[in-house]
Amino acid sequence: MELSFALGTGIRPSPTGFRSKEPSDLVSEPLLVRAARREEVEWTPVWFMRQAGRSLPEYRAIRAKHAFFEVAHTPELCAEVTLQPVRRHNVDAAVMFADIMTPVLGMGIDVRLVEGVGPVIDEPIRTLADVERLRVPDPEEAFAPVLEAVRLVRAALRPDQAVVGFCGGPFTVAGYLVEGKPSREFALTKSLMLGEPEVWHALLEKLSATFAAYVAAKVRAGADVIQLFDSWVGALSPAQYRDYVAPHSARVLAAVDVPTIHFGTGTATLLEEMAAAGGDVIGLDWRIPLDVGWAKVPDRAVQGNLDPAVLLAPWGVVEAEALDILARAAGRPGHIFNLGHGVFPSVDPDTLTRLAALVQERSASRVRPPS
Repeated sequence: MELSFALGTGIRPSPTGFRSKEPSDLVSEPLLVRAARREEVEWTPVWFMRQAGRSLPEYRAIRAKHAFFEVAHTPELCAEVTLQPVRRHNVDAAVMFADIMTPVLGMGIDVRLVEGVGPVIDEPIRTLADVERLRVPDPEEAFAPVLEAVRLVRAALRPDQAVVGFCGGPFTVAGYLVEGKPSREFALTKSLMLGEPEVWHALLEKLSATFAAYVAAKVRAGADVIQLFDSWVGALSPAQYRDYVAPHSARVLAAVDVPTIHFGTGTATLLEEMAAAGGDVIGLDWRIPLDVGWAKVPDRAVQGNLDPAVLLAPWGVVEAEALDILARAAGRPGHIFNLGHGVFPSVDPDTLTRLAALVQERSASRVRPPS
């Protein structure tokens, strides 16, 4: 397969007719980085969680020949898949193609990705002996292909475009390891957490140590921003989060000196606790209006928060919902446009392209460029 990493320079066209000067003439840092610091930017940066992957026919063409982990762990293939949505949608960031379970592979855990189910662990982690068998790997050795992919992607992007590296949140990953597969109730996970706290904290200590080293290595390789995906942490109460999760998430978020995004779903009752644990940017899902969520964490930037299901509606609905989010942000420095969770596989890629252009065009008239 011939892989190309050149994204081009010059004038930026878009389906809505929006054109601007080459951003590298205007800025020396990615817009996403500057927005995360709540600096004024030329337009609201936009990217989409799970933008790389199943919604793109060019990705499906690669997957027809290569298994998921083969793609994720082959630097050239990983970089190609990561860059595909940047080329197609002209988004302001490339999120590295990986799975949140990637770091645990280096810990000695076997993970199967089952189509239609998700990560499956045949030997769940439920005892102190299970935890003691886990190792904390050297990231430069265990994740060398991933780090090389980061370097390839960073070299291919324009200066104004960011590389987003990520890892799973300690609670979310622990949930998969304890349950053995995806769960909605997390009954086994909560039982371990509440009933055997010494085992729980030992597990999260090893996970957070591994994840902290993993994201720090990604930053050394060229990642501009790190996102912590604690996708299922909304299953917890504020007290449970504070006592059993926050210290471990804080360890990961404090491991890097680049902007961090702290994201979860169903977290309307946890936003203040998540901000206390860390994150320059707090991710908001669609269950809370953007301005209401921002008011809960006024000293942070925010990311979000279009309902992914809206992308399956007619364009007029998508446009109205996106403009409502921009109106709620009101041009305030520190907003990153994204979905409230990941792109559905059935979304038309052209909808994402139009949405990215819409956000960039409309926000360019709202957000004052730096002097």
